[in-house]
Amino acid sequence: MAAVTKTEASSLVGKLEADVEIKASAGKFHHMFVEKPHHVSQASPGHIQNCELHEGEWGKVGTVVIWNYVHDGVAKVAKERIEALEPEKNLITFRVIEGDLMKEYKSFVITVQGTPKQGGPGCIVHWHLEYEKISEEVAHPETLLQFCVDMSKGIDEYLSTDSVEVAPRVAL
Repeated sequence: MAAVTKTEASSLVGKLEADVEIKASAGKFHHMFVEKPHHVSQASPGHIQNCELHEGEWGKVGTVVIWNYVHDGVAKVAKERIEALEPEKNLITFRVIEGDLMKEYKSFVITVQGTPKQGGPGCIVHWHLEYEKISEEVAHPETLLQFCVDMSKGIDEYLSTDSVEVAPRVAL
């Protein structure tokens, strides 16, 4: 069960947040989005069809990736730039720069962070969506937040299989 928080600064600007508990470690979950986002389609094929490197290199701020995904039953595309990486906090921030979301939003920023659970295995994945709609008629992206929560569960299942090797990178 995900805890959801909604905050509106105005009728056009808003924030949505959700927490989802998973069995995988925060490091493994973070590593998948930073170093192996192209594996997300294997982990959650009902949500992500493909992720390709468009510019830069995996695991670096400024890198641009293109996501092909299905949201509300419709195939969509998002081009995103990695804006922030904080490996010590298992945090990554993406800014959507092109694609279907930009038809309805002036800006859209997605931050995902894994926090180790206290007193046991697993982690809490925190999704934070910050956006500005182009008009009052555009809905707040609650279904996209649910998409993120559901995708997290698919990734968790994938990371929990013994055959998957997604070890966090060690800095030398």
